[in-house]
Amino acid sequence: MKFQKELLTIQPHEVIASITDSIKAQVGGILRKRGVVVAVSGGVDSAVCAALCAQALGKDRVLALMLPEKTSSPDSLSLGKLLVDFLGVPSLVQDITSILEAAGCYRFQSEALRSIVPDYDDAWKYKIVIPSILEADRLNISRLVFETPSGETKSVRMSSSAYQQIIAATNFKQRTRRMVEYFHADRLNYAVCGTPNRLEYDQGFFVKLGDGSADFKPIAHLYKTQVYMLAEALGLPVEIRSKAPTTDTFSLAQTQEEFYFSLPYGTMDICLFAYNHNFPAEAITEVTGLSKEQVARVYRDIESKRRATLPLHLPPLLAQDVPEITLLKQSIISHQRLP
Repeated sequence: MKFQKELLTIQPHEVIASITDSIKAQVGGILRKRGVVVAVSGGVDSAVCAALCAQALGKDRVLALMLPEKTSSPDSLSLGKLLVDFLGVPSLVQDITSILEAAGCYRFQSEALRSIVPDYDDAWKYKIVIPSILEADRLNISRLVFETPSGETKSVRMSSSAYQQIIAATNFKQRTRRMVEYFHADRLNYAVCGTPNRLEYDQGFFVKLGDGSADFKPIAHLYKTQVYMLAEALGLPVEIRSKAPTTDTFSLAQTQEEFYFSLPYGTMDICLFAYNHNFPAEAITEVTGLSKEQVARVYRDIESKRRATLPLHLPPLLAQDVPEITLLKQSIISHQRLP
């Protein structure tokens, strides 16, 4: 069976109607909250989520938060402000740099970086990249790329301990943002909206108790390509719709492709959709421009990421089930009335 790109096509206005109905039922019914907090980053996912929440609940019941820190791209804040002006929703900018400094986040980060390159100082920029999956089955060994103030670029291997400490520091940023979001949600009796698309949700591209924590996730079933379709149907500013997906995690500009997925989102969407629907590797070679062997590698990587990131999806594990709470959760989610 030959794969066609049209399989990823959706009817955006029907999908918008379905999601907004779901937001109304979940926020007001199951969660019993008055409105929604959405952290907006200037990216298309958070922009679409904010627009859907405003359409579902009314713009006055959506608080858009912009939570930069000292290594954030200025584009994130400017695009976030463009979005809130377009939507007309209440917004708040809260810089989290001082929180991270007080907790030692930057100190631990710099300590790990200097263990790799002793000459590193805060004037240097850096990012973490992964090897391409297209050349050969890879060992998933990331490299650190530095850019010095003079513009010189260095690429170096990292020790396991240095890598883990750098990632721990970046995860700290995501968890701090969620902490701030829940503060505002608590004071307003609002729910927190999660913004992952299906590619991120399926492949574990989120931080547990960070951007992976939320009360509801309205677009987690949509491929990134489909999120862009919604963005166009919602009429979001072209500057947001045309922005390439980035991590905005490190001080040096970086795409999601070079940090995690190893493929452009459009190609990755096709591979994930095809894998989920049991298309053989040869069925998508023409539409992706990849060889059969390369597609097979991507398929193996999809399954590997699912296994490796499964703990991110798990709730806290119990030594023994508490049946009364399990029954209560099932009853609420299924909208059944308790006896």
